[in-house]
Amino acid sequence: MWIYEKKLQYPVKVSQCNPMLAKFLIEQYGGADGELAAALRYLNQRYTLPDKVIGLLTDIGTEEFAHLEMIATMVYKLTKDATPEQLKEAGLGDHFADHGKDLFYHNAAGVPWTAAYIQAKGDPITDLYEDIAAEEKARATYQWLIDMSDDPDLNDGLAFLREREIVHSQRFREAVEILKEEQGKKKFF
Repeated sequence: MWIYEKKLQYPVKVSQCNPMLAKFLIEQYGGADGELAAALRYLNQRYTLPDKVIGLLTDIGTEEFAHLEMIATMVYKLTKDATPEQLKEAGLGDHFADHGKDLFYHNAAGVPWTAAYIQAKGDPITDLYEDIAAEEKARATYQWLIDMSDDPDLNDGLAFLREREIVHSQRFREAVEILKEEQGKKKFF
C-alpha cells in the first residue's frame, strides 16, 4: 500500500542544541492539535465518509505521519547534545527522569497524549469541519513556534510544515463543497 523512502518529506536542519525550543516543539508531537492526533483522526474518519472523499483523508492522514517523523527528528536534533542540566533548565527535567532523551507522546506542558484528542462524529460534513479546524490550529501553532525560534535552519522546516497545514485545510474545504453539492442533488430511484 505504501512505499517507504528512507528520507524525510522535507530536510530537517537545526543550527544548535536548544532544549527549550524542543520542549515547545513537542506540542506538535503529542499535543491535541499535533501530528499524531491529526493522522489518527483522518485515518479513522475515512471509514464512514462518502467514497468521493475517502482518498483525501487517506492521503492527508499518511502525510501527517511524515510530519510526525519530521517533528521527532527536530526534537532529537535539538536535544541530542543537551546535558541533563540543560534539559532541566528547559523544563524537560520530568521528561528526562521518565524517558531519558527518548521521545514520548505528550504536549509541551508534559500532559500525555490521549485518544480523547481524536474527534469523529459520524457526520461527514461535521467531521470535515473538525478537520479544517485541526489544520488551522496546527498552522497557528507552527507560526507561533517560528515566532519563538531564532534558528533559521529549523524555521525553514517549520515553515514547510505550516504551509502543508494550509494546503490540507484548503483540501478539506474543497471536500466539504463536494459533499454539500452531493447533498443538494435530487435522488432518483
